[in-house]
Amino acid sequence: MTEPSYLHSDNPRVAAAKHPFRHCLPVQIRFTDIDMLGHLNNNVYLTFMDLAKIEYFTAVSGRKIQATDLRMVVVNVNCDFLSPSFMGDNLEVWTQTTRIGNRSLHLEQRIVDRNTGITKCIGRTVMAGYDPATALGADLDAQWVAETEEFEQRRLRNV
Repeated sequence: MTEPSYLHSDNPRVAAAKHPFRHCLPVQIRFTDIDMLGHLNNNVYLTFMDLAKIEYFTAVSGRKIQATDLRMVVVNVNCDFLSPSFMGDNLEVWTQTTRIGNRSLHLEQRIVDRNTGITKCIGRTVMAGYDPATALGADLDAQWVAETEEFEQRRLRNV
């Protein structure tokens, strides 16, 4: 497990984390990730966050995640872009679950330059329970909820 971090930022637009982030995934910027202005393209941030979600869920469960293991779908994604990223930046994605309901969970992810500590963006995702057999919404798996609360070391359900 990654050393927990509250990810302090000198940027007044970056709210302090209420709880430590316990998962971090370093990511690599590729040449094709850069747009015409020389910045990291905005959709690449979301791709980095998707990569980090799978690694986070693997860490939470303690086992390799298969597509059939995640009985959740993304129902909302928001991203605040705070500072541009460029080729050569050393980025990492920090992920935490902030809240769990009966049928949904809320994730917060921050992409940070590990050399400077500058927060590049903050993403918030809502995932809802899903039953692939019926193609309908479903309650979240109780074992999954317990594993997530254990990983995050705090109560998350209905907080």
